[in-house]
Amino acid sequence: MRGFTLIELMVVVVIIAILTMIAYPNYTEQVRKSRRGTAQGCLMELAQFMERYYTTNMTYKNAALPNTDCRSELTNFYTFSFSGTPNATKFTIQATPKGAQAGDRCGTMTINQLGTKTANKNDCW
Repeated sequence: MRGFTLIELMVVVVIIAILTMIAYPNYTEQVRKSRRGTAQGCLMELAQFMERYYTTNMTYKNAALPNTDCRSELTNFYTFSFSGTPNATKFTIQATPKGAQAGDRCGTMTINQLGTKTANKNDCW
């Protein structure tokens, strides 16, 4: 008469299910937050490339976003592009979430030539 009863086994299954229901949403939110931080770093890196372009050409016009490692790393989660067309003195780069990151509460994040960072929520940067 050794072993587990069906009731004991069901109690363990219910406990595991409850813990999973609590832990999984927290886990996915932390993964999104980590990807968001990586995207913010990538936006900063792209803005630095734009400043180097300006130093060399004295204009942002005709600049293209370089294909950096961070962009290829986040290709399934963010789309990096210009918001509008860069002109001689201004640019804005945006990171638009997609795929599994589309549910991120911060939405599209941007940075411009002045270093001004924006997102849908104030606490996202």
